[in-house]
Amino acid sequence: MGSIYLIRHGQASLGAANYDVLSPLGIRQSQLCGEHFKQLGMQFDSAYAGTLQRQVDTGRHALDAMNQANLSIQNDPAFNEYHSDQVVESYLPQVLEAIPEAEHYLKNAGQYRKEFQRVFSHAVTLWITDTHERSDCPSWQSYVDQVAGGLRRVISANSGSGQNVAIFASGGTITAALQLITNMPATSAFELNWQIVNTSVSRLQYRADKLSLASFNSRAHLEIHQQPEWISFR
Repeated sequence: MGSIYLIRHGQASLGAANYDVLSPLGIRQSQLCGEHFKQLGMQFDSAYAGTLQRQVDTGRHALDAMNQANLSIQNDPAFNEYHSDQVVESYLPQVLEAIPEAEHYLKNAGQYRKEFQRVFSHAVTLWITDTHERSDCPSWQSYVDQVAGGLRRVISANSGSGQNVAIFASGGTITAALQLITNMPATSAFELNWQIVNTSVSRLQYRADKLSLASFNSRAHLEIHQQPEWISFR
């Protein structure tokens, strides 16, 4: 069987003008991930990412640390994060009923990280449990289908025996894959989503007719250095 390594991007720039840029910590996390793979003697046969800059740059820094800078990262938008801004905007009126200060926390996310997460989590819960189609926001199931299509393309293109494939993605991508493989409810999948660490590694095993979960949210490459501040969630 081959292995797909789903690697979450490094810490992005929450509260900055452009969130889709790795922070200095995010760059270091990406390098540590690559260094860890190198120490394990790991080499990737192919690498993929969505089209988001934080995903691509995570892959670039990790592969460089593995001495695989020449390995081309193939872009597939199926592995992009779901449109969180669209989700929050669509469900904000309902969020405000529960959290009246929600707009203030959203506008000052860098200053109110914990409060921002509470607002964001509430909007996502409303989204994934909504049984009605909305014209202003694609459903969670449509996003799961999108990720499933991307995984099918990767498996089809890497059908050789024992292939090691890296996909540099986002927390939503990993959550969708988790639900797809385990058939757990979306609410349960998102309970795990909130625990996915920046540059954590989740490994899938695959062959043409089977996809299974081998490990989830491994962060050994960060924990081994005993620097708690290197572990982040956004």
